[in-house]
Amino acid sequence: MCGIAGFWDRPGKTEKQLGEIAGAMAQSMYRRGPDAQVQWTSAEAGIGLSHARLSIIDLSPAGRQPMLSACGRYVLVYNGEIYNAEKIRSELQREMGGACPAFRGHSDTEVILEACVHWGLEKTVARMIGMFAIALWDQRDRRLTLARDRLGVKPLYWGTQGDLFLFGSELKIFKQHPDWKGEINPDALSSYLRLNYIPAPLAIFRGVQKLEPGNILVLEQGRRPRIHCYWDLRKVAQAGLRDPFSDNEIDVLDQLDELLRDAVGSRMIADVPLGAFLSGGIDSSTVVSLMQAQSARPVQTFSIGMETEGYNEAEHAKAIARHLGTDHTELYISPQDALNVIPKLPDYYDEPFADSSQIPTFLVSQLARQKVTVSLSGDGGDELFTGYNRYFWGDLINRRRGGIPPFLRKLGTRSIRQLSADRWDQLSRYLPAKARVPQLGLKAHKVADILAIEDEAALFRRLVTVWDNPNAMVSGAEELQNILWDKSLADDVAPFMERMQVLDGKTYLPDDILTKVDRASMAVSLEARVPLLDHRVAEFAFRLPRHMRVRNGQGKWALREVLARYVPRELFERPKMGFGIPIGNWLKGELRDWCEELLRPEALEADGLLDAAPIRAVWERHLAGKQNHEVQLWTVLMYQSWRHKWLND
Repeated sequence: MCGIAGFWDRPGKTEKQLGEIAGAMAQSMYRRGPDAQVQWTSAEAGIGLSHARLSIIDLSPAGRQPMLSACGRYVLVYNGEIYNAEKIRSELQREMGGACPAFRGHSDTEVILEACVHWGLEKTVARMIGMFAIALWDQRDRRLTLARDRLGVKPLYWGTQGDLFLFGSELKIFKQHPDWKGEINPDALSSYLRLNYIPAPLAIFRGVQKLEPGNILVLEQGRRPRIHCYWDLRKVAQAGLRDPFSDNEIDVLDQLDELLRDAVGSRMIADVPLGAFLSGGIDSSTVVSLMQAQSARPVQTFSIGMETEGYNEAEHAKAIARHLGTDHTELYISPQDALNVIPKLPDYYDEPFADSSQIPTFLVSQLARQKVTVSLSGDGGDELFTGYNRYFWGDLINRRRGGIPPFLRKLGTRSIRQLSADRWDQLSRYLPAKARVPQLGLKAHKVADILAIEDEAALFRRLVTVWDNPNAMVSGAEELQNILWDKSLADDVAPFMERMQVLDGKTYLPDDILTKVDRASMAVSLEARVPLLDHRVAEFAFRLPRHMRVRNGQGKWALREVLARYVPRELFERPKMGFGIPIGNWLKGELRDWCEELLRPEALEADGLLDAAPIRAVWERHLAGKQNHEVQLWTVLMYQSWRHKWLND
């Protein structure tokens, strides 16, 4: 796990000038790669490549990047881990025979590079199992190629400014180039307010994009970048629905057990200490169970707890660890521990990001880094195996609204909206105590919103929306109409529940969940590996018939059945709990002064982009205790905090 960066400009700078820029880029990513920061430049081509190394496989100088191919034609920088590198090495040696170059070390970097020389980058990527962001420079043909892993585990930004092309693992690297001028993209800000993260391909700055998962970018001199997709979850889901497993359930579960065991086992290879995050939930417990089943010594596991009721999974994690016999470390954190992280978030995340579980994710990463350099994580199980509650609610709502004639839906919407949310709350007080509905106004207006929805794409957007109509809140914004608006997805993935999984897998998973884990772990120089997001597992999961994912009103049936082979059901069968913190209470308490400063009308409108009025109205309702608006407010606060850090430095 490392950080990569680079730039390509018209020739004119000296080797020294290029080296200083490339060196600054590498140094800016030192948390991603504390073991070495190295650069390679060519004044003749006007290119510079940088690498910050966190040594995991082959700790010797033989694994150092940027790396030149044995033939001298190609230069590679790469971030990630390839878990079948030895198999690819053997295939290369078998095909090339005596023409295969002698490998200088045993790093996966060298295998990738020589495979690209022999097969080309695209055919090499098709063979790779792992997580990666790659940049390959062809010195002869003056061609730069970027590639990102299939599910978006590792980040890769790219951007242009005039003739200058830049790329890197973090936005920080763009600021290191003297010709770069960052300007906020209002379209990205609008999308951020809707989702609480910035969806690819957007980035917060104009002229910058995220390379989307499963994509390859090719840049040649004098030409615009060309991007094509080599792996698409949409097509994976479509193929899986057309060809579901027809074997008996036990055989399918055996296959899943074997596949997961291989995905986990291959991610246990490291030349440094390794462990795992353990929350006690289905996903992390499955990963740790399969780790311990393949380890001759107790696996090191890590969890954090909170004394606050409803936010503590530590006891469940401890019970799983005790049963499996892991070497378990837990830390109970105080509100102050969490609050101390908040000022650092803009630096760790580089662009506005507002999933508040970023705080406990950082804290558990910090805990793990005290003992290990690599930690396995259970992320991805919800998206692939139908775990989120919104899949069930969304499917139920969609079926019920479909049974109501359109004219009745319109009548119901108008009737509900005739009263404000506050007025509905007031009416609720006149009901008998047992019949009162908490936050009746908010819920009534949500029902009205759902009744007014005319298609399934809009229904899913309603389920994931943080701020309604964000274009009205951001001056000059035009929100990105991405796959969340794409009605044609229904032609490829007809069932609404599976379509919701695809939508999450292409948006929320890479741009929220994996972004959160990558930035939090890299902030403490910890490599996080996600075995459930092995692309073979994704392809397998979408071939499972629905009854093997959803049964008795619960998701992840197949995953639960595999876990039950290793852990008693009573240790994991319980209601789903998110990895969160009581941020809503803190906004009114310990964080109130901080909030008041960032939410002043003058502060909100300082850059001429945000409209303060709707934000202030939500803040006042939250303070009055009428409704909990923690998600909406955290989204604005993280933008404001980021803006103060990035635009004032």
